[in-house]
Amino acid sequence: MNETNFQSGYSDVNGLNMYYEIYGEGKPIVLIHGGGSTIQTTFGNLIPLLFKHRQVIAMDLQAHGRTGDRAGGLSFEQDADDVAMLLNNLNITKADFLGYSNGGQTLFEIALRHADIVNKLIIASAFYNRNAAPPQFWEGFDHATIDVMPTSLKNAFLKVNNDESALLNMFNKDVQRMKNFKGWDKEQIQSISFPTLIINGNNDVGSIEHAVEMYRIMPDAQLAVLPGKHGTYIGAVEFLDNGKWTHHYIVDIINEFLND
Repeated sequence: MNETNFQSGYSDVNGLNMYYEIYGEGKPIVLIHGGGSTIQTTFGNLIPLLFKHRQVIAMDLQAHGRTGDRAGGLSFEQDADDVAMLLNNLNITKADFLGYSNGGQTLFEIALRHADIVNKLIIASAFYNRNAAPPQFWEGFDHATIDVMPTSLKNAFLKVNNDESALLNMFNKDVQRMKNFKGWDKEQIQSISFPTLIINGNNDVGSIEHAVEMYRIMPDAQLAVLPGKHGTYIGAVEFLDNGKWTHHYIVDIINEFLND
């Protein structure tokens, strides 16, 4: 990769100083990272393969990585509005989207709030209601402290924003958002009519049954259940064994869906 096909910067997004990166040329795909993550922790393995044929746009969301914060808590609605405003600032009128984990939940809100900018959706390891995950998953947020945060995510945050207080702030806000998670009703999910690829690991946070349910209620959905844990198939660093990513075939699945 050379300087001619990579750029990065900050954009004023709804009063927030948002960091973004753009790779490659061609039809745009927007990548939205998971909670506690940065562009690189979620997508660092995937981007070099994706941008060979696409323009890839990614950002650090509010309070994450290099992007600033606002007073008050985080919400998927606000993240959706921020992503839409960033694309407006970058003069991108329509794109494909890939959202991982909390980024997938942000995609639900983008589809509901900003339908005019959506071409196709890839919802990766995300769920739309609390029944997707076991009770112990939700109970874990009641007493979560930052020592339970994966070391790889903490180190990656501090690498791009060497501020322990900002790291703790992000962690606390992400935890609070999930404690208060209410999700969406079936009618809202059913109203999302864009071509959508739902991807789930066979040992994911959300159950395979929930992924199948989404596939059945969304009007134009496809479903891929892949081996591995939460995000291993896209190379999310917090769930890789010994840092090794072997699921490169996901790029073929993504490209086939997007180019169909």
